[in-house]
Amino acid sequence: MTNTDVRKRKLATDEKPPRRKSSGSPNASSGANRGPSGLKISFLCLVISVILLLFVFGFVSENASPYLARLASQFGYSKVQYAAIIDAGSTGSRVLAYKFNRSFIDNKLVLYEELFKERKPGLSSFADNPAEGAHSIKLLLDEARAFIPKEHWSSTPLVLKATAGLRLLPASKAENILNAVRDLFAKSEFSVDMDAVEIMDGTDEGIFSWFTVNFLLGRLSKTNQAAALDLGGGSTQVTFSPTDPEQVPVYDKYMHEVVTSSKKINVFTHSYLGLGLMAARHAVFTHGYKKEDSVLESVCVNPIIANRTWTYGNVQYKVSGKENPKSSAEQPIVDFDACLDLVKSKVMPLVKPKPFTLKQHAVAAFSYYFERAIESGLVDPLAGGETTVEAYRKKAQEICAIPNDEQPFMCFDLTFISTLLREGFGLNDGKKIKLYKKIDGHEISWALGCAYNVLTSDEKFSNS
Repeated sequence: MTNTDVRKRKLATDEKPPRRKSSGSPNASSGANRGPSGLKISFLCLVISVILLLFVFGFVSENASPYLARLASQFGYSKVQYAAIIDAGSTGSRVLAYKFNRSFIDNKLVLYEELFKERKPGLSSFADNPAEGAHSIKLLLDEARAFIPKEHWSSTPLVLKATAGLRLLPASKAENILNAVRDLFAKSEFSVDMDAVEIMDGTDEGIFSWFTVNFLLGRLSKTNQAAALDLGGGSTQVTFSPTDPEQVPVYDKYMHEVVTSSKKINVFTHSYLGLGLMAARHAVFTHGYKKEDSVLESVCVNPIIANRTWTYGNVQYKVSGKENPKSSAEQPIVDFDACLDLVKSKVMPLVKPKPFTLKQHAVAAFSYYFERAIESGLVDPLAGGETTVEAYRKKAQEICAIPNDEQPFMCFDLTFISTLLREGFGLNDGKKIKLYKKIDGHEISWALGCAYNVLTSDEKFSNS
């Protein structure tokens, strides 16, 4: 994908929820006794009638595509397209394989089915053993092979994009890992382009995540799309479309144009490297220590915690809580104010630029925002749901005031998240945060936006 493709993405969209796989047989219909030509004529008449009705009632083809694609599939007139995307994140690698139906009228993609599998640790953990890292990807590739019919392999794009984990490695070590994966992909029988394996720019990560969220929520054609907040291990992305045209020049170099099937949307996006949850942990836990030190005490860990193992950047640390005047043997607690001050000192210098108009938008948050809210009991583990910036802060204070031996770093994690949202991004205490892991059964991942970009910007797929 060229730089031009990146900056002016043609992301075909469908403003209805993706269609799940139908349990009925494509061949089972009331017209099963008719001959092939009769069936075709009946189908075409039905399609023409539907199209006329859609135009009469003012529906645009963007809204019609999912319905027509589903109708076509019932009569065996759909074109199937697959894509396999591997997200090589800092804490683990995931394969997301997608099955799309192409609209026979306008060639738009309708998401039909997906595969999601994950393996830990992330590729950056194999900095000194690239072959083993490639093997971990092979196991994910095997999952994709099982999901995608063999006759479609040669027409299925295979892509691996690495995120903050590899960005933080020395360039030579990161490239050795990527070369091992390239060798693996070359033997895969999938469609592999020259730039199929690479470290993804944080801008792309943010835009693809934003696209995924708004596509699945059906908001791409709306005037005010949801802002997307993605908290990873090594970095965090903030992406939104300013509603006031006068705001656009303010962000200048952070603005990018996304081209959908219906319009062009200007979006602000920035990837804040070092403000991922694990990177922030490392910055706070190692505060005041030398680079080579691996035995640490932190004011953000309860004093009852001793020598808890934590691995980051291929280094194994022993982390303990630090004694403080507010704690006692009978009631060991974290000095929340001391922890909060330290977290602020590490967060604020890295929030550049500050997304000061983010507060004007509905906010959809995922990844570690969602996971820590679930694990701490902030929201329901099954339903997900809605919370506020203030609720994150209060939950942090609550967790920091108890020993919580089973979740030794939760006090820090929630303190960091609340600080990032409030002091870092400028959201007020009452700001509502919608938390998602899935929407309509589909994983929230930049991989879906990436798949759309590949399938709609490359002619060998878009014209297939």
